[in-house]
Amino acid sequence: MNTRKIVQGVGFFSLRLAALVNGTALAIIVWFMVSRGWRAISWSFLTMPPTDSMTRGGIFPCIVGTLCLMGVALVVALPVGVASAIYLNEYAAQGRFVRIIRLGINNLAGVPSVVFGLFGLAFFCIVLKMGVSVIAGGLTLGLMTLPVIIGTSEEALKSVPKTYREASLGLGATKWQTIYRVVLPSAFPGIITGGILGLSRAAGETAPIMYTGAVFFTPELPGSLFDEVMALPYHIYVLATAGTNIATTRPLQYGTALVLIALIFGMNLGAILLRTRIRKKMRL
Repeated sequence: MNTRKIVQGVGFFSLRLAALVNGTALAIIVWFMVSRGWRAISWSFLTMPPTDSMTRGGIFPCIVGTLCLMGVALVVALPVGVASAIYLNEYAAQGRFVRIIRLGINNLAGVPSVVFGLFGLAFFCIVLKMGVSVIAGGLTLGLMTLPVIIGTSEEALKSVPKTYREASLGLGATKWQTIYRVVLPSAFPGIITGGILGLSRAAGETAPIMYTGAVFFTPELPGSLFDEVMALPYHIYVLATAGTNIATTRPLQYGTALVLIALIFGMNLGAILLRTRIRKKMRL
């Protein structure tokens, strides 16, 4: 009994220590960015395009381009990911074939983002002749987040008690009616949360979009899905490595990074608030 308590205590201490280390690292990173980037934040910085070879001005085209890429990725990845999760959890016979599919999904989740960028360049930009565009970059980001959305959606579906399905089927509902009217509403908070969290991770990726959707500089806002755009993560990379005057643009680099962190934080916070609100409505 004492041995079990000691092992349990060591395990809990290790978990608390890991959480403390991660929280401390996150706090240091956020403080570092805020302390160096808050001076660059202003209304003109958020609403103006870059000027003077990107040594002055703002990041408005980058914000719009990032939101456009995220929108395309969401429209593509969320329906396909949820449909795949429904098939794997509700329809597919659990066996070797499904295990192979899940293994492939898990492997795709661990593929480096630069590989998805090279695939998007070869397939969407060259084979399908989309060129460097919003749709090519959004499709690439959608493919990259698809394994995460499938995994989180499947876990959300598994969390729905089997008694819900049995009660619905016992009342005469078909399998699809049960899934559509009982299972999906119950799993929706987890599904939407996983989808937004996956896309918020993709919002900070540079490699997939630098080959497929983002460009060094363009003052024009996208007029169609086939236009090229600027994006926040690629803009940070350009300012920090390939700008005309890297030292001069240092405040802009930190300011852009701070805006990107705020955007990702806002998406995560929105996902949490949406999940909480939906769960409260379901309990009423």
